Amino acid sequence: MPRAELDLLQGTLDVLVLKSLSWGARHGHSVATWIRATTEDDLNIEDGALYTALHRLEKRGLIEAEWGLSDNNRKAKYYELTDAGRGELRQETDRWSKYAGAVFKVLRATSVASAR
Repeated sequence: MPRAELDLLQGTLDVLVLKSLSWGARHGHSVATWIRATTEDDLNIEDGALYTALHRLEKRGLIEAEWGLSDNNRKAKYYELTDAGRGELRQETDRWSKYAGAVFKVLRATSVASAR
């Protein structure tokens, strides 16, 4: 079965970016590469959407940025979680886990339940 490209729900990209930064600082391309590899190519983040999310998260104080050199010696902006970003990631992880669990209950339903 060919893989269908999945649309990101509003707010999903932010939590994916926060998670990608949970192991340390990364530059934007590395964030996108990690998401693509982790989802086995099911999610491919467009540059425009990624950098908009990174700037939004930085304005909210959830990440901070610093210039550095990439592996190929190019100047790159590295993003890192703040303490507030770690807290947001914990909250969003809980919220998304509950949401995904509820959706899977509906999708796995094998009968019509009576309304209460």
